Amino acid sequence: MTTLLTLVSSLLWWVLYSSIGALFFALIGWSVLRWTERCAVVFNRIYLACLLWTMIGLLLITGVAAYEGHLHPPYAALLNSGLLRCALVLDMLIGTFLLWRLTPRIDAHRIRLGSACMAVAAIMAISFGIATSLA
Repeated sequence: MTTLLTLVSSLLWWVLYSSIGALFFALIGWSVLRWTERCAVVFNRIYLACLLWTMIGLLLITGVAAYEGHLHPPYAALLNSGLLRCALVLDMLIGTFLLWRLTPRIDAHRIRLGSACMAVAAIMAISFGIATSLA
């Protein structure tokens, strides 16, 4: 019973932290996509793409941290890991694909792939800057 409660609690915290991160990422992505597309984009679809991207990204990074044994601070050794860099590249590709496929413009056209790449690059630059200042 304790194992089941621990698993359910972990899943709830995973979804909660993912939704908080996705809201932060969606606000950045919305402003970048609005600027690069030169028209309005649908915010709730950006949020959905960012939520899926954040949930997958948390699984990737936690898996790399568990594999390398860096689940507790300090995280400086994890940030220098080659496996984490490969996981972050994969994470950026997943984010670009999700934003490109799930986000329409207000005129029902899909956003450009370059715009999705720019949004993901801005999101990753800001979040990586925050992560390295905290580590």
